[in-house]
Amino acid sequence: MKRIYIGKIVSTHGVKGELKIISNFQFKEKVFCVGKKIIIDDIEYKIMSYRKHKQYDMITLDNYKNINEVLFLLNKKVYMMEEEIALGDLVLDEELLDYSCLTVDGKCGIIKEIFYSAPNYKIMRVKFDREILIPFNSPMIKEISKKRKEVIVDLIEGM
Repeated sequence: MKRIYIGKIVSTHGVKGELKIISNFQFKEKVFCVGKKIIIDDIEYKIMSYRKHKQYDMITLDNYKNINEVLFLLNKKVYMMEEEIALGDLVLDEELLDYSCLTVDGKCGIIKEIFYSAPNYKIMRVKFDREILIPFNSPMIKEISKKRKEVIVDLIEGM
């Protein structure tokens, strides 16, 4: 049972105990759902409401109806159990760091880093005989195999 980092509680909102979470988690629609369970400081809480507000994910938790009841959660990290998320064939960015990167012409490399250069523009740093950057959202990514732990790419000429 693996805990997956979802985000951090940065503030409260209003007087009814709503929490602001800053999160870069890539599959928010699978995490921030009413009824899902999150973990904060090894204690499990149930999400009672969710909404998006600017860059924040806003939630309320079960049995907390007042701002004074949730102040102890400020600046805490939020996790969720892997089986609670139910990703199926989807792969998290942190899992990709264990994957190998194969080209269609037979080169083998290692994924060293995943980062974002702009909102929703993901890039892989891959070490072949030299390091190259591959846009993750591009047609160069042919297949991601969770079972074989590999990403197959078709690099353009000159890479």
